[in-house]
Amino acid sequence: MLGEVGGQKSEHLDREELVLRQIGRCSGSAVRPELMWRPQQKPDIPVPYLYFDMGAAVLCASFMSFGVKRRWFALGAALQLAISTYAAYIGGYVHYGDWLKVRMYSRTVAIIGGFLVLASGAGELYRRKPRSRSLQSTGQVFLGIYLICVAYSLQHSKEDRLAYLNHLPGGELMVQLFFVLYGVLALAFLSGYYVTLAAQILAVLLPPVMLLIDGNVSYWHNTRRVEFWNQMKLLGESVGIFGAAVILATDG
Repeated sequence: MLGEVGGQKSEHLDREELVLRQIGRCSGSAVRPELMWRPQQKPDIPVPYLYFDMGAAVLCASFMSFGVKRRWFALGAALQLAISTYAAYIGGYVHYGDWLKVRMYSRTVAIIGGFLVLASGAGELYRRKPRSRSLQSTGQVFLGIYLICVAYSLQHSKEDRLAYLNHLPGGELMVQLFFVLYGVLALAFLSGYYVTLAAQILAVLLPPVMLLIDGNVSYWHNTRRVEFWNQMKLLGESVGIFGAAVILATDG
């Protein structure tokens, strides 16, 4: 009896898959069942810890916005982001392609670097305490790592290459120009030389990239199947990286 029920279920599923494939042939593209009926995706961070992570993020952001113990809470925000990223990585709920993981984690590293730059005292108009050179140098290294990942993606990620080729003028020449720029800026941040100049160039470079590349939600969401909330998060992180670049570019 159980065998008959199981056979009926499998036969029913086979019929559904055949219907979907037939629809795909009629529409000119293959339609896979896993793309039409996706299971409910769990958050990247397990739910009990997700609320603590959200609370810590809101707390640090609020105090930094009002200028209350900004250095301490910037350092706390960097620590909170590092812990939440590690928890998401070991939680087993992160199921993304390798190219998307590079985009996500490299931006997270850059945001942590931006918080460290802010925690060092850079960008403060009236410093009551001397800046922490070690925190600023560490933050600059994290920004350099991010730029290396972006340059790597331009050479080895089909998705990123097509985004630049299709949405920026100049074609392959423009892609190679951005690759060289990212590489040179990464060397400046990693070495600690010409950081102000590199930050100024990065601050000029990021707005068109955010507008034409990261802001092209239809390309990433519809074509590359990046979830809408994830692309919005990546775009917001790009804004944060731009803020870190402006702080380093204008810091006296």
